[in-house]
Amino acid sequence: MKKYILTLMIAGLGLAINAAPPVKTAGETSYSVDAKTSTFKWHATKVTGEHYGVATFSTGTVQTNGKALVGGEINIDMTTIDATDLTGEYHDKLVGHLKSDDFFSVAKFNTATIKVKTAKAMKADKAGNNYTITADLTIKGITKEVTFPAIVVVNDKQVIVNANFDIDRTKYDIRYGSKSFFEGIGDKAISDLFNVKVRLVATK
Repeated sequence: MKKYILTLMIAGLGLAINAAPPVKTAGETSYSVDAKTSTFKWHATKVTGEHYGVATFSTGTVQTNGKALVGGEINIDMTTIDATDLTGEYHDKLVGHLKSDDFFSVAKFNTATIKVKTAKAMKADKAGNNYTITADLTIKGITKEVTFPAIVVVNDKQVIVNANFDIDRTKYDIRYGSKSFFEGIGDKAISDLFNVKVRLVATK
């Protein structure tokens, strides 16, 4: 009987430990993303030309410890995808196509998310990048790890992150016009990579 009671006590202790909430790191500060002053720009190329556009951040937070960036999770409102190089009928057709199942399936997946896994400070390079950020990027419900350089500025009132990097759309099941999957498409081919330029502003 004593052995049985002891076993129950140990099991109960284990459950209590597992259920304990994570301990917040001492000195950690959270900042909220300011969607109005943040920008997300995209650039896509194809054999016959290129297109430019934007999207809007919706919600998110970033965390710092002292002057160091340590984490963050930011959401992008995919319903705000827009093309800035076209107007009128051609603009509407492109934006509608980008939101369709050929590309981002916005009706099914209206949010993309980037969740910082590690943020490593480094000596600034020629472009001014002073961090290497590794994050989980989720598009169309598919999550893949991305790593990119960034310029990070932390002060008492805000955090500003500037980043410029490429995303391989085919990793997120966006294969339309990809010569990696469709042979013989010639000048209808669209690059697998598209570039994003991000300026994220987060405030206390």
